[in-house]
Amino acid sequence: MFATPDEAEHAFYEALEQADPVRLMQVWADDEEIVCIHPGGLRVVGHSAVQESWQQILSSGPLRLHPMRPLVLMSMMSAVHVLIEQIATSDHPQASFANCYVTNIYHKGPTGWRMVMHHASPAPAEAGVLDLHDVPDMLH
Repeated sequence: MFATPDEAEHAFYEALEQADPVRLMQVWADDEEIVCIHPGGLRVVGHSAVQESWQQILSSGPLRLHPMRPLVLMSMMSAVHVLIEQIATSDHPQASFANCYVTNIYHKGPTGWRMVMHHASPAPAEAGVLDLHDVPDMLH
């Protein structure tokens, strides 16, 4: 389905921005071992539970977010993306943003690259501009 983990990640964030839980779950592996941890939330394990958690979140409408500063750790069969998400706190054009540290893990299977874990936790307001300028955008 996704030829690269970057394609899967792009589809993940596009689905969030469109509040499309069906497309969002197409990014996730069809596996009961998948894990999702929303900011300040409990660990959600299994395909049905992860799907239900995203349906609840997306029932409020699209998320306005901006993934940034990705660090990528890549191997033949797995990829780890560590990044910062800036999430708008309202629909207002002048809305402030909250930051989250995010780890997305992808595995390569028979149908291509699929997400197996998404973990987001609150980050300080300065997270997007702290001393990350010395860190390369990709690690291999």
